[in-house]
Amino acid sequence: MTVWDRPEPPARPVPLDRERIVAAAIALADEGGLEAVSLRKVAARLNAGPMRLYGYISTKGELLDLMMDEVQAEILPEEYPGDWREALRILAHRTRQAALRHEWLADLLGGRPTLGPNGLAVTEVKLAALDGLADADTVMRAVETVSAYFTGAIRREIANLRAERATGLSKRDWQRASGPHVTRMLATGRFPALTKAVHNGTDVDAETSFATGLDWVLDAVAAKLTRPPA
Repeated sequence: MTVWDRPEPPARPVPLDRERIVAAAIALADEGGLEAVSLRKVAARLNAGPMRLYGYISTKGELLDLMMDEVQAEILPEEYPGDWREALRILAHRTRQAALRHEWLADLLGGRPTLGPNGLAVTEVKLAALDGLADADTVMRAVETVSAYFTGAIRREIANLRAERATGLSKRDWQRASGPHVTRMLATGRFPALTKAVHNGTDVDAETSFATGLDWVLDAVAAKLTRPPA
């Protein structure tokens, strides 16, 4: 029986339910990452004994599933556009925004799909956006491709934010500090393509990079959807 199917125990002197438990766990994760979350710490946040939590949640894995599902409610759009590209674009940007609010989300994206109501609803929106435009296998691969792009992009952005905090160096500060080494390495002539990119490329912010890459992936999916069958 999954955590979604198992009933909650009756209320006891200290008010407790899965909603309160998950809210406390999310608050701990927002403050200190997933390593700050344990059933013992959640119980302490709620002024409850750790053993009481086991009546509601059996493992930390179940707790992470519930946390993930709760945050996925933030990803669901308020309105559902009819255009498939816009629907997938909105979901991608809302996922990024949720991850910027809850950085630990980046550590959970891309694994096995969660089976909670919000997670299933997010998957339903993705599939429904492409329903009728291609066969089921093509729709599944298209959704996987778009999801793989924004999952990777989000993880990279969160990793950079964490590096800034860990080192105390902003992106610009890190580039300036690394500049002399990079200049020496490029001067060797061993990296001509990289040299061209460094000297001629335009440095853009994370949001612009995310949006541009997403548009390119959606263009590729569109080309596949409109390609006549072999």
